[in-house]
Amino acid sequence: MIDLQELQDSAHVVSIPLRTRFRGVDHREAMILRGPTGDAEFAPFLEYDAAESARWLAAAIEAGWGSWPAPVRSSIPVNATVPAVDASEVAGVLARYDGCTTAKVKVAERGQSLDDDVARVAEVRSLLGPTGRIRVDANGGWSLDDAVWALTALSGFELEYAEQPCATVEELASLRIALVNNGVDLRVAADESIRKATDPLLVARLGAADIAVVKVAPLGGVQAALDIALEAGLPTVVSSALDTSIGIAAGVALAAALPDLEFACGLGTVELLSGDVTSSPLVPQAGSIDVRRPSADRLSSLRAAPERETWWRQRLAAAYAEL
Repeated sequence: MIDLQELQDSAHVVSIPLRTRFRGVDHREAMILRGPTGDAEFAPFLEYDAAESARWLAAAIEAGWGSWPAPVRSSIPVNATVPAVDASEVAGVLARYDGCTTAKVKVAERGQSLDDDVARVAEVRSLLGPTGRIRVDANGGWSLDDAVWALTALSGFELEYAEQPCATVEELASLRIALVNNGVDLRVAADESIRKATDPLLVARLGAADIAVVKVAPLGGVQAALDIALEAGLPTVVSSALDTSIGIAAGVALAAALPDLEFACGLGTVELLSGDVTSSPLVPQAGSIDVRRPSADRLSSLRAAPERETWWRQRLAAAYAEL
């Protein structure tokens, strides 16, 4: 295995402002590792402990010092991502996503109401028109009863699916039954119940989801994520974790390697950042992203403050100890 000093020597820490506050932060910090097979990203969210962060580091080591599965397609359809903004801001958000006809809309934001969610989704439907596809993402923010109530209210907007409406696998399984009993024809997708689980395949075994949302870094790399997607046997949506284009490239590699790709992927999230570590960012063009690996040639202008660099280097060492 690569030694820690080589990783430290290859590391650059960046801090990029967000266009809109997201996941409670207004800057995205990341560590870019410049490996012999390509640039890699280590950027677990700030609250993650060393054990959870180790999977993100394994993904980065694969990207910079290993290899990815061969692609079976040359471009990936992607969705727009609409944060939990006021309905009046939706048009400006969607305008950043060139040609995207699918939108993922964040709902169940703490401090907001179902009325806020309905207004946001209604505005997205108005702007995308009747042929556009809309999915909502609650990040596990609803109880089972609240999810049934909210999704019944939102189902009138002809949703493609609801992503992680409840926190637990058991709740997701119960929700699927409750929606059917309420006459709501809506697919359920699992995200956190896969990427944060000790058993990412439990969702499939319990019949708790119709769709698997898979992210490379939390699952330990492209190959590991591909293996989980194939074994789960569910239609797969590849999504990002608010990555720079270096991290997005890994998600693109996974989406490119899947045998089937029924849905647009959540890999257009560089548009949520006000800058990027490359002069050739992976952003949607005509609704898709080409399968390629950019180079991190804009690191110096985004360099994080010295105290944050120290913090990330300590975090790298802690995650490495868990590998």
